[in-house]
Amino acid sequence: MVLETNLESNKSTKEFENLLKEDFKKRDLKEGGIIKATVSEIGKKYIFVDLKAKSEGIIPIEEFKITKELDGLKVGSKIEIYLEKIEGFKGEIVVSREKARRMNSWKKMEKAFGDEEEVEGVITSRCKGGMIVNIDSCLCFLPGSQIDTKPLKNFEIDDLMNTPLKFLCVKLDKIRGNIVVSRRAILEKTKNQDLKNVLAKIKEGDIVEGKVKAILDWGAFIDLSGADALLHVTDLSYSRVKKPSDLLSVGGKIKVKIIKIDNETKRISCGVKQMHPDPYENLEKKFKLNEVYKGVVTKCVEYGAFVRLGEGLEGLVHSSELDWNKKNISPNKILSPSQEIKVKIIEIDAEKRRISLSYKATLENPWDKLLKNNPVGSIIKAKVKNIADFGIFLNIENSSLNGLLHYKDISWEEKEEDLKKYKKNDTVKAKIVEIDREKEKIRLSIRHLEKDPFDYFKDKKNGEVITAKVQSVLKNGIKVSPGNEDKIQITIKKSFLAKDPENCRPEIFNPGNKVDCMITDLDVEKRRVNLSIKDLEIKNEQRDIKKFGKDGSKSGAVLGDILGKVFSSKKAKNKKKK
Repeated sequence: MVLETNLESNKSTKEFENLLKEDFKKRDLKEGGIIKATVSEIGKKYIFVDLKAKSEGIIPIEEFKITKELDGLKVGSKIEIYLEKIEGFKGEIVVSREKARRMNSWKKMEKAFGDEEEVEGVITSRCKGGMIVNIDSCLCFLPGSQIDTKPLKNFEIDDLMNTPLKFLCVKLDKIRGNIVVSRRAILEKTKNQDLKNVLAKIKEGDIVEGKVKAILDWGAFIDLSGADALLHVTDLSYSRVKKPSDLLSVGGKIKVKIIKIDNETKRISCGVKQMHPDPYENLEKKFKLNEVYKGVVTKCVEYGAFVRLGEGLEGLVHSSELDWNKKNISPNKILSPSQEIKVKIIEIDAEKRRISLSYKATLENPWDKLLKNNPVGSIIKAKVKNIADFGIFLNIENSSLNGLLHYKDISWEEKEEDLKKYKKNDTVKAKIVEIDREKEKIRLSIRHLEKDPFDYFKDKKNGEVITAKVQSVLKNGIKVSPGNEDKIQITIKKSFLAKDPENCRPEIFNPGNKVDCMITDLDVEKRRVNLSIKDLEIKNEQRDIKKFGKDGSKSGAVLGDILGKVFSSKKAKNKKKK
C-alpha cells in the first residue's frame, strides 16, 4: 500500500512540474533572460518581486543602491530582472536586478559601438594604465592616453572623477567582456567641429577677441570660441619680450589679429603687434645718427641695457657704451629700470630692426678733460687704488681715470722696496709723464717731482773723464756715484777696474774712495752709462807715450823706460836748484 502511495505521489509531482513548466512557457519565463516583474514588498535587506510564478523573487537591496534606483522605488513599480534559475537549490526562483542592468548596458554599448554613438559615464577609480568608468553599471576601461587631448596632472584628473562625462566606445570584446572607451575622441571631435565653425567665420587680417588658454616660454594659445590660435612671443610687441607671462595671464581676454590660416593643418597664427603701426618704418626720418635723445631704461641684461625711445621702439646700450673707463661693467651698477636717461644713436639698422645706443657719449669724456686740464707735465693728486708687484694704480683726483705709477718711477734709485712705503687709500702727489689716448694709459711719476740726477751726464760725452765716489764693494766689481749725485749708482765691473789683471781686485777699494774713470758708453735718453778705470789708464799711457817718447818710440822703448828718464831729469833739476 505504501509503495503504491509513493508511486502515485511521484507521478503527481512530475505532472505538477510539467504543468508548471508549461505555465512558465506560456508566461515567457526563460532562464538566462530578462523579464518584467512587479515590486511586491520593500524590506530592509531585500526587495520582493512578483513574477506570476509559484513564488516571489528575492533581490538584495544593495543591487538597487548602486544606481540610486531605490530612491524612486515603491510597491507596484515595474522593473526588469534577470532570471537565473526557475528553481534553485532550495526550490526558490533565483533572480538579479544587477545582472539585468548589466545585460541591458552591454546591449546599449554594443549598439553605441556599432553606431559610434556617445555614451555617458562616471570615472570611479584608478587602475594600472588608466581609469575605470561606470557606464550604466557596465565597468569600462579608460586608458590614460585617452583621458584628454593633452597630458593631465593628478589634480586635474581628480577634478574629472565622479562627474558625468561623455565617452566613445573604441573597443568591445564580447568573449572576454572587455570594453575600452575614450574621452579624447569626443574632445577631438568637438574640437574639430568647433574649429570648422570658427574657420568659416574668420579670415586672415580679421581682428577678433579671444581668451588666453595657456602660456608657454615661446608664446601662448588663444581660445577663439572653440579654436586655438598660436600667439608667438615675437608677435606680442614690437619691443623685446622676454617672457609672455610678463604681458599675459591665463583666462584673460585679449584682442588679436589673424596673421595666417593654414587650411591643410588647420592651424591659426595670430598677433598683437600687427594691430599697431610698425615703429621701424621710416625710422631714419624719425631718428638721426649721432643725435642725442631721451629714453627710459626698460631692463638691464648681462650684456647691456634696453632703452625705450618710443612706443614699441627700443635700442640697446651695450656694456662697452656705458662707461668711458670700464668696458665690461655690469649695467645694474650704472642704470636701473624706469630710469630716464639721455642716449646717443650710434647705429640704425631698419632691416635687422636694431638701434645701437651710447650712454657714455652723452657724458663728458674724462680723457678729453684730462688732456685739457692736466696735460703731460702736470702735477696732480691721486689716491692709491691698488698695489701690484710692478707698481701702484692711482685714481686721479676729480677724475674717474686711473694711472700707473711703476716702481721705477717712485724714486731715481728704482728700487722695488719703494712699493712698501705705500698702502691703499694713501694720497700722493705725482707728475703726469705720459698720456696714451689710444691705449687709454696714463704714466705717473713721483721721482720726476725732483731733479733728475742723470742730468749730470747731459753735457757729458763718451771718452770724458769724471771723478766718482765708491759707494759699495761687490764680488764682481764696485758701485760708484758720479760727482756728488749719490742717487745714481753705476757698477764698474771687475775686468774694468785696472789695466793690469793683477790689479783688478775690488777689495783694494773702500767705500768713500774717489776714483777717476772714463765714460765708455753713454745714452742719456735710455739712461744708460758705462764707466771704466781700465780705459782711463790705457788712455793716459798712450798720452804719455805720445808726449814723452818721441825718440824712444822709434827705437822700441817702453813706457817704463820713458817715464824713468823723465823722473831722472826731474831729479837732476831739483838738485841744481838746491
